[in-house]
Amino acid sequence: MKYLNPIISGFYPDPSIVKVGVDDFYLVTSSFEYFPAIPIFHSNDLLNWKQIGSVLTRDSQVNLRNSRSSGGLYAPTLRYHDGTFYMISTDVSGTGNFYVTATDPKGPWSDPIKIPYGNIDPSLMFDDDGKVYVTVQNGAGYESHIIQYEIDIHTGNALSSPVVISHGDGGQWTEAPHLYKIRGIYYLLCACGGTGEDHRAIISRSRKPYGPFEMLNKPILTHNQMNDHPIQNIGHADFVEDQNGNWWAVFLGTRPVNQKYTILGRETFLAPITWTEDGWPMIDNNEGIVSGVMETTKLSGESTIKENFIEKDEFDQDVLDLTWLHLRAKSEENYSLSERKGWLSLIGGPDHLSDVKGVPTFICKPQKHSKMEFSTLLEFDPKNNGEEAGLSVRLNEKAHYEIAVKQLNGEKVVVSLKTIQGHTEEIARCMIRNSTVQLKIKSDNQDYHFQYAEKGEEWKNLGKSPLAYLSKEENGGFGGVFTGVCLGVYTTGNGKESRTPAFFDWVHYKGENKITSLIDRKLEIKG
Repeated sequence: MKYLNPIISGFYPDPSIVKVGVDDFYLVTSSFEYFPAIPIFHSNDLLNWKQIGSVLTRDSQVNLRNSRSSGGLYAPTLRYHDGTFYMISTDVSGTGNFYVTATDPKGPWSDPIKIPYGNIDPSLMFDDDGKVYVTVQNGAGYESHIIQYEIDIHTGNALSSPVVISHGDGGQWTEAPHLYKIRGIYYLLCACGGTGEDHRAIISRSRKPYGPFEMLNKPILTHNQMNDHPIQNIGHADFVEDQNGNWWAVFLGTRPVNQKYTILGRETFLAPITWTEDGWPMIDNNEGIVSGVMETTKLSGESTIKENFIEKDEFDQDVLDLTWLHLRAKSEENYSLSERKGWLSLIGGPDHLSDVKGVPTFICKPQKHSKMEFSTLLEFDPKNNGEEAGLSVRLNEKAHYEIAVKQLNGEKVVVSLKTIQGHTEEIARCMIRNSTVQLKIKSDNQDYHFQYAEKGEEWKNLGKSPLAYLSKEENGGFGGVFTGVCLGVYTTGNGKESRTPAFFDWVHYKGENKITSLIDRKLEIKG
């Protein structure tokens, strides 16, 4: 059967995976400054994934209000042992390294249990003899290395001093370690090279958990010599064995638009692992195996080959769909699904999307396709200057676009805005008569387009702006930006508390998968 890569599209990086029982797979990814934190997904076939919740949903678990953009929660690892799920991660803006537990992956998860050593990317390994190891990155840059120590899994207390077990392959940022015991051999999987163009996964092995480790003399996963390949920056992997004894890797990668601009961020991919005769796992070392369309005889289930992806939220439930994200925190008093049945009611606070460490009234989801449409029906009749509500596409506080209804100098207008390198400019505006208006943001391989339609009228254009300005390449590169763009609805009083509620009747998303071009590209690589 054929399946699409990525298996989870949009800004869902640093995947970690476990299998429970016969065919229940669970996967978590990083979430950085967004709340709830650490989304968790379920699948029965490794291909079709559904988000079932988030791990960190309470203030007692995480406080992201002081998190910078691309700060917050880094690189989780998910493990399962003796009836309990464990998620270990790093809150770089607060708690540091910690883990939480649950007997049901949907939650509730425990409050954090802190651990004493390491920098980022901690991982847990439950050994056959009952010992539990933390394997974690330490140091920085070319001095980055991997340390390991034993803990009491009930308390998080260290039972041994940390030992350096790997310095990687000589590249910078040896990180994302996972220790496995496979057929009696300990395998140490790491990422190296930074999370950009030289990203790669490397592997070592030993008869003992602390080594010494023998390193394979080449990466087991990288596209760092394939600059023209549509999938770039692959690495940061985790392994899982399916019910038939086949091994798979989940890992991050990017799909730069026009081979230039990374808009969607780092996404979650899947590829088979093959084992060499002398016992090394291999995935794709600059061979082009990882592609947009994959084919396998080792998986069954519903094919993910679909031209169009459609997602709708009619706001007809009592609570927000669990896939929505807030920026740093949720101020409960500003969100309501009960004030007007079938509508989402938002009240704007003083914070705006340009405010550093701001907590605006804003819900969003990662953009999943470079060519897409994101639209809503908004009812909003602002009474005070500065009151504003609409749609946004956000990378961070210095890079975002909006189309919104706004009160300006006593007039109600629909306005398109662009914030580039922290500087906000108006693209276009038009007076409107009605308090109900449809808004839309569209994207292609060049630009974001802004459109609106008053009741009974056709869509009208309200300008455009290049997608390049929301890319990681124009905003500090992979060393400065770890997220992708998110699409959402928002309202703000622009420095003051808003008095006028904004009502959103629905939100629709339509994305295009370019199946034909992906298949053609795969044939070209093979040829």
